[in-house]
Amino acid sequence: MKTLLDLGNTLGDGLAAIRSEFQIPTDFPTAVLQAAEEAARREPAEHVDRTQVPFVTLDPATSTDLDQAFWIEPGGGDLLLHYAIADIGWFVDDGGPLDVEAWRRGETLYLPDRKANLYPPVLSERAASLLPDGSRPAIVLTVRIGADGNARLDGTERAIIRSRAKLTYDSVKATDLPKAFDELARRVQAAEALRGAARVDPPEQEVIKLPRGGFALTYRPRLESEDNNASLSLAANLAVANALQAHGTGLFRVMAEPDSKAVERLRLTARALGVVWPEHMALRDFEQKLTPGNPAQAAVMMAIRRAGAGASYAPYHSGVVPWHAAMAATYAHATAPLRRLADRYVLRAVLAISNAQPVPTVVEEAFAKLPKVMARADMLAGKVERAIVDLAETILLNGHEGEAFDAVITDVDERGAKVQLCRQPIVARLATKAVLPGDRVSVRLTGADSARRTVAFELAQREPAS
Repeated sequence: MKTLLDLGNTLGDGLAAIRSEFQIPTDFPTAVLQAAEEAARREPAEHVDRTQVPFVTLDPATSTDLDQAFWIEPGGGDLLLHYAIADIGWFVDDGGPLDVEAWRRGETLYLPDRKANLYPPVLSERAASLLPDGSRPAIVLTVRIGADGNARLDGTERAIIRSRAKLTYDSVKATDLPKAFDELARRVQAAEALRGAARVDPPEQEVIKLPRGGFALTYRPRLESEDNNASLSLAANLAVANALQAHGTGLFRVMAEPDSKAVERLRLTARALGVVWPEHMALRDFEQKLTPGNPAQAAVMMAIRRAGAGASYAPYHSGVVPWHAAMAATYAHATAPLRRLADRYVLRAVLAISNAQPVPTVVEEAFAKLPKVMARADMLAGKVERAIVDLAETILLNGHEGEAFDAVITDVDERGAKVQLCRQPIVARLATKAVLPGDRVSVRLTGADSARRTVAFELAQREPAS
């Protein structure tokens, strides 16, 4: 859960209940911990020495599970991104305790106070993490970025690297980074805009205590360093996806466009929050105009992120071009293997094809099984995220029972109506069908139960849509 901060531990009791309800693991079985300790003592033997390359990492200040380190240099008119990815696969034996447990978990679960790791911390936050306290095994992707922003994979190798610095989003200076860092990001972002990508990166939400009592949900705007760093991962993932597709193998991230009903709900959400969306403007054009620093627009970005059926995984199929609508491209996940099970196998495949070797049978077999495993993990992560947001909303509204809130009806179905509050990033339900999408209403809060994570509203006044 990376979209909600709780620096004051306001949600502490509720988070404990969520862990219990969703059976989120708090530790690893003894056999898994023992296997991790043994793996952490291994000495790499299949890696070339690239410790002379001045790699750096760029992450949130508190992060210790560092998947990526990078260095950038010119390559004629192109830019060469040397992208080192934590080689967790080198530590994990197929079918061993670490592997079995990772397949059970699927991905790291993030909660505001702590996370449930995919791999034990002795690996994910120490021996395999690309921290600047020693040499680490990595899979280094060399990605060529043209003047047009298009990315192509030039090579992949196993290497020993040594990060020079753990840079952080909120304190990094231009002089800390490779000279071409901003230019590479500009190229990638320009290519996104040209192909009509609609990638949405909403800011983090934070629960804060108000000076005079009560709580509020605020937004922490994304920093330019975050957006630029995300462009590096995007370029690498696009290059990997194209290489896999060209070689007839792989696992891809796919996503359909939101359907017309979802788009109409988003238009009503924007209207409720006072964000102008011209009737003639397509969703992808509207998304590109949203500013994370504006609270109302940030709330719309959150709604867009949750719209539609969401993304899923699909293995390679002959004659099928896997497509990710938000990226407007063929796309794969490869750059976060410490946090996502699927990335470990994608990296093994691209390492093989880049070096003219057959993709291991265990990897091809994994591509067929991973969509179901990752869907289960993503579903759990989504349920946990929704539970945390519900918890935060009940705490935000607690003590305001009896008050009326302006809202707009965004949807009506067999369960009643869904409303978007106009001054808070909160979506709630009404037990009534006597309204229509687009109606402006006043709703009265009748209850906010933090233990059950539920809020209840009743219809106070209705103004039909014009």
